[in-house]
Amino acid sequence: MSDTVLYDVTEGLATVTLNRPDAMNALDNELKSALRDTLREAAEDEAVRAVLLTGNGRAFCVGQDLKEHIGALQDGGGNALSTVEDHYNPITLALAGMPKPVVAAVNGVAAGAGAGFAFAADYRVLAESAAFNTSFAGIALTADSGISWTLPRLVGPSRAADLLLFPRSVRSGEALEMGLAHRVVPDGELADQAGSVARELAQGPTRAYAAIKESLAYGAGHSLAETLEKEAELQVRAGATKDHRTAVEAFVKKEKPRFTGE
Repeated sequence: MSDTVLYDVTEGLATVTLNRPDAMNALDNELKSALRDTLREAAEDEAVRAVLLTGNGRAFCVGQDLKEHIGALQDGGGNALSTVEDHYNPITLALAGMPKPVVAAVNGVAAGAGAGFAFAADYRVLAESAAFNTSFAGIALTADSGISWTLPRLVGPSRAADLLLFPRSVRSGEALEMGLAHRVVPDGELADQAGSVARELAQGPTRAYAAIKESLAYGAGHSLAETLEKEAELQVRAGATKDHRTAVEAFVKKEKPRFTGE
């Protein structure tokens, strides 16, 4: 495994850390491949019940490594943008489609695809110094990494168009007001507070969380009637889990349930 992505699993929580701090975690091919493969591993690992995604250094991720990108353009450009299908799409799908909750601990600037990956997470905790920037139009590109899908759902179509057409830094306070962040915490408390959120999720009803993620994604593109049918299907699945039975028994006994993810 590449040292550009660090991976640790402790007590059901997989921590995935982008590790090119000197390059502000810019996405070169090595990091992108490692991140894609690591997220797939986390998704398939039954010992993993939640994922925490963060970055080392002063940035979460500034997006595509443009030094590598310009080299590909100068070589003819044939493969310069194949990274969208090879890397960005599968990374975004792994985050959004993972059958377990994903928390993004945004420790600094998250730009371009870096912002897209954070938006694809289920829960975003931002350091006060963090900021989002779509950045694509500034280099004459369009949105990728799912931003044209996630951003309008987070902030509305009008505001999404503004942020894409006129890229700018959206700092943590404004991000919280917009709905791009769930929590903003002091820089020095990010690791502890984001870790606390992720650990709580890692000890929760994992299969119920997977069903919640699936129902939200389904409802975003289907009618009410279709969504009601999907909810019924997913509720049958969740109701058959050991965690559901455990929770009901604990409720009757006025005890706190201990979930196992089964």
